[in-house]
Amino acid sequence: MDIHEIFRLTRRDFLTSTASGLGALAFASMLKADGLLAQGTPLTAKIPLTPKPPHFGSKANACIFIFMEGAPSQMDLFDPKPKLNELHGQKLPESLVKEVRFAFIQKDSAVIMGSPRKFSRHGQSGMELSDLLPHLGSCADEIALIRSMHTDQFNHHPGQLMMNCGVATFGRPTIGAWLNYGLGSVCQNLPGYVVLTAGRGTSGGASLWSSGFLPSNYAGVLFRNQGDPVLNLSNPPGITPEMQHLGLDAIMDLNKLRLKTVADPEIASRISAYELAFRMQTAAPELMDLSGESRQTLDRYGVDRPDPPLKADRGGGPGQYRAFARNCLLARRLVERGVRFINIYHASWDHHSNLNAELTFNAGMADQPIAALVKDLKQRGLLDTTMVIWGSEFGRTPLGENRIGREPNTGRDHHPFAFSLWMAGGGIKGGQVIGETDEIGWSIVKDPIHINDFHATILHLFGLDHERLTYRFQGRDFRLTDVAGKVVEKLLA
Repeated sequence: MDIHEIFRLTRRDFLTSTASGLGALAFASMLKADGLLAQGTPLTAKIPLTPKPPHFGSKANACIFIFMEGAPSQMDLFDPKPKLNELHGQKLPESLVKEVRFAFIQKDSAVIMGSPRKFSRHGQSGMELSDLLPHLGSCADEIALIRSMHTDQFNHHPGQLMMNCGVATFGRPTIGAWLNYGLGSVCQNLPGYVVLTAGRGTSGGASLWSSGFLPSNYAGVLFRNQGDPVLNLSNPPGITPEMQHLGLDAIMDLNKLRLKTVADPEIASRISAYELAFRMQTAAPELMDLSGESRQTLDRYGVDRPDPPLKADRGGGPGQYRAFARNCLLARRLVERGVRFINIYHASWDHHSNLNAELTFNAGMADQPIAALVKDLKQRGLLDTTMVIWGSEFGRTPLGENRIGREPNTGRDHHPFAFSLWMAGGGIKGGQVIGETDEIGWSIVKDPIHINDFHATILHLFGLDHERLTYRFQGRDFRLTDVAGKVVEKLLA
């Protein structure tokens, strides 16, 4: 090497040069510091998803987070408010709404809207649930119902980012990504984080299952609920297994050469992704094939249910009852195969109008298969270690929406100050209601729980200290709970 070549060497060239031998050591050291390289793991191994021990003993091994995008009306499903009917048509005191920012409500003419729903008590706990949720009522003693959730965001995409990422900004990892980063994956042939969708699509899109600044291995992998779960997973006609193998070997060699040259962790992620995709060609079709499930199981989930008639498209196109039920059954099958985190998204529950008819449609779609999922997990001995969550980005107002140009008071606007969410399994103490809102559901009067507290509690049950689970990015240690969050002891079994 002449003097000119020496001067052209960059710091990275020096660190990654095989002559010095420091490149591999430096790269491995950085990966170990970030918790990405287990002791004794070779540089070319599938580093990112190697199983890792928790900070302390865990109760949960897997999580199924059922996200009802758009925000279900809590006072029509989970938080009965008889006072709403007494005050129907009356205005709220100006002092209550003066400083409040609404998405669409016109403050000057807004009035309270009652609810036609009837609530009844279920289980030994006597939990009150809406008449739209009869199947879920049979699971009441497994559920911890939180009526005192609150958030900082009142519009959908920021609210969805907040609920999934802990902050309302782009580029942050979601809770599924954080869990797989902290614990790795025991599943060799499927991703550690799988996303299933139904309905018309979420406001947040792929930002809701992003790995953010974490390596891309930790991002959620979007599965379709029929056919090839991932597009282009099957070989095209004329491509034999031998041809595929030779092609992948060539790509692997090129990726390893590039990794050796630039030491970019994303190349290691790419290598791992190719290997996983190859293994998924066998595992994924078997996952999607429900022919081995009994007719009793399929009927319990409602996999073959037709949609009832509804003149609205907010909940998605035709076939939503079947699609959502199939997603719930697939979630159980994913847990059985070792997948750490499963998101089920359904959009939309954003009922600014036509609330009574459309909420009835959506609740009918969700109630039976979710209850079947909870019972199925329990029957198979999986509920103790599998957390099931029903949640959304925020709640709905006790006021009827009076948007200009629409028939007034047939729906509800966005409400971040108080909403409901429930959890079951995975170390959650079921059969209880936590938190309380005032007589019209406007604000919280007992046990407020912020989204950062909710996330801290989930991590705790997976054996992770939310203050210790960090990732250094741009000179700062980031975490899921940002700079807040406390474990909600009442939720713990």
